[in-house]
Amino acid sequence: MDDVRRRAEADARSRGYFLNPNPEFLRDLLEGLLENEERYGYPSCPCRMASGVFDMDRDIVCPCDYRDPDVEEFGSCYCCLYMDAETHESGRTRPIPERRSVEKQLAAYGVEGEVQPAKEGAPEAEAPSTERRLMYCRVCGYTVFREEPPYVCPICRAKSEMFSEIKPSLIFRTK
Repeated sequence: MDDVRRRAEADARSRGYFLNPNPEFLRDLLEGLLENEERYGYPSCPCRMASGVFDMDRDIVCPCDYRDPDVEEFGSCYCCLYMDAETHESGRTRPIPERRSVEKQLAAYGVEGEVQPAKEGAPEAEAPSTERRLMYCRVCGYTVFREEPPYVCPICRAKSEMFSEIKPSLIFRTK
């Protein structure tokens, strides 16, 4: 448990964040991380259901892909483990909408199938792609093979907009 706390504290410091100031709530979150690490072999978010398949859960390995945009927009991450200084000092958190795709949420619960379209007459939302793509960060060159780029590059912290897809060419030219 001490190792889990040290990792979380070090990660919080590296981004200028704070851990939740409520000792009981923080303990519960850290216990959830430890339990998930023992269960799955990786520390998936204590606030979301993991599937147990690392490639499927890569986006919710703590700190998850959604943490930085949540803290930036709402002052804390989805589970309130990480907070900005203002939220930490005030102790007031706001509700945060789920950013994880419905397909990944359903898969974690073992539900197969596609998301049903909205009621008739309502505009139909396009389902996100489930195919992995090879992408790289245009700032530092970090390369990733995923469905979507991370919200923030884990190397240089560039935003997801700085990722471009690498499309391999199967055309060989000869002289």
